[in-house]
Order: sequence, then C-alpha cells, then structure tokens
Amino acid sequence: MPTLTRRQFLGRTLAASAFAGILSPARAAGARGASPHPVRLGGPVFNAPADPEALARAHRDLGYSAAYCPNVSLQDATRIKAVREAFARHHVVIAEVGRWVNLLDADPQKRAANLRTVTEGLALAEEVGALCCVDIAGSFNEQVWYGPHPDNLSRRFFDAAVENARKIIDAVKPRRAKFAYEMMGWALPDSPEACLKLLRAVDRKAFAVHLDPCNLINSPTRFYRNTALLNECFDKLGRWIVSCHAKDLAWEIEMNVHFREVIPGRGQLDYATYLRRLAALPHQPPLMLEHLANATEYQQAATHIRQVGAAAGLTFA
Repeated sequence: MPTLTRRQFLGRTLAASAFAGILSPARAAGARGASPHPVRLGGPVFNAPADPEALARAHRDLGYSAAYCPNVSLQDATRIKAVREAFARHHVVIAEVGRWVNLLDADPQKRAANLRTVTEGLALAEEVGALCCVDIAGSFNEQVWYGPHPDNLSRRFFDAAVENARKIIDAVKPRRAKFAYEMMGWALPDSPEACLKLLRAVDRKAFAVHLDPCNLINSPTRFYRNTALLNECFDKLGRWIVSCHAKDLAWEIEMNVHFREVIPGRGQLDYATYLRRLAALPHQPPLMLEHLANATEYQQAATHIRQVGAAAGLTFA
C-alpha cells in the first residue's frame, strides 16, 4: 500500500468523518450525549393583545421563545405579514398551526370541508412562517370526532391517512412548513414505528412528526417505562420531529386503567430525558405547553420544566 503523508491522512479522515455524520441516523436524530442546544419553550398567552408586536412581546415577557399561531385568516395578507415580521423580530418561533378536525368524518361533505380546513392551515403555516400545520389523522367514530373506534388501527385507516396527507401537501406544495399528524393512543400513529411507516408511505419531504409522548402512553408498560419510550421516539424519529407538546400523566387508581393529564411535574413523564433528547436536536423543535386550565397553571408548568432543564445543564432560548 502507498504511504500516506500526514496531510493526506488527515484530509481523508476528516472527509470520512463528515460523510459518516451526514449518514448517521443517531447524529441526525439528536444522539444521546450530543452537544445541547437551547430549548425553545412556548405556550398560549392569556388575554392576548391583538397587535402582533405586542403579542410577540407578551410571549417574551413570559419567557417563551415559541408560540402557537395567532388567530389570522389566510386571506388577510397584511396581518400575516405583520405577525411573521413581529415574531421574527422578537425571536419567537411560531411552532404550529393547529387544525383540529376529523379528516375521516363519516359525512362526505364534512370530510371534504375538513380536508379544505387543514389544507388552508398548511397554506397559512407556510405564509406566516410557522414550522408546521398539525391535526390528528382522524377517527371513524361517529359520535366523538377524535374518539376510539376498532378501525382506527386498521389498514383502511392507514391508507386513508396516507392519502389525506398527500392531498394536503400536494395542494399547498410548501417550501418551508411541514404537515404532521399528532400521535394518539387509540388511532394511528400510535407508536414510533407507526410514525416511521407513515413517513415512508406518505413519501413527501413536507411530511413530518409531531411528538406528544403523553398521547402514546396507553398502557401500564408505557407509563412505567416512559423513559424507554422517549428514547425510542428520538432514536427513530428525531430528524423528522418538527414540534412537541408538553404535559404530564398521573394514574388515577380505580378498577381499570385510567391516566389523567396533569401539570408537568405532577405526573410520571421523565422530563429530564425528554428535555435532554430535545436539546440534542440541531433543528431545535419547540416544546409547547398545552391543555392547562389557566395562566397560573401554565406558569407552574413552565417553572417546573425550566428547573428540570437547569438541573440537567440545559438552557432555554
């Protein structure tokens, strides 16, 4: 073999390392032990001012660097521009446009209207500078739009979810914003592996992952072993995670399994692991507080999350 000079050896080694970094799933997923980035924490603002500039400042006053998309019509180009620019000035990322409707409604007219609603939501996310538009994949339950149904875990459901995601993305053709289905405990995607299967089947660059680990905890095994569940989510899905939800779960003891959403810190979710893995992702998906009753509860939740993060050596943007 020919002898390599030191310069040639270093050059080839660095090139190989860079190539491996591009291909490494663990690296792209935010590997355990990777250098942490500041966590972007966000949540709703109560008594929110209508003025985009004041609203962006209100988020910063609460210590938030991420926000839910303000109420704005897709047709109101002037307000969209004002929101986009004000939030960018104050370094507040618009995490998501929520469009919570049933894309699998049994009524064909409602189903078509809901598809238009979500499609417009993705278009709004693209225009306002939001990271994603998110909805659940839907439900075949005819009484509760998000309720359980035996066919919510079927191939028929999977195929319909794939078709809807493609229709929404292909209609908008976003360059920046992503579309994502929120995880659910009784409908697909109900596991990290189910998310992977949807990503492959939809086969669109604009299709991403919305991480809500509490929604995946639907059994005692996942409740007690939620650290392993969190690590599996980040190991398998990290590079595709675009936004996350923050809440917690407690087990209400009765004669059957009953988990209840509670303020972060009053349940069993391993927030130290959640925050460490999130901070390791180079694209910094935001962590959005949700489903709390009032401003005081949101403040308590944010305080707990910041304390856990500080104890883990993490910072917040």
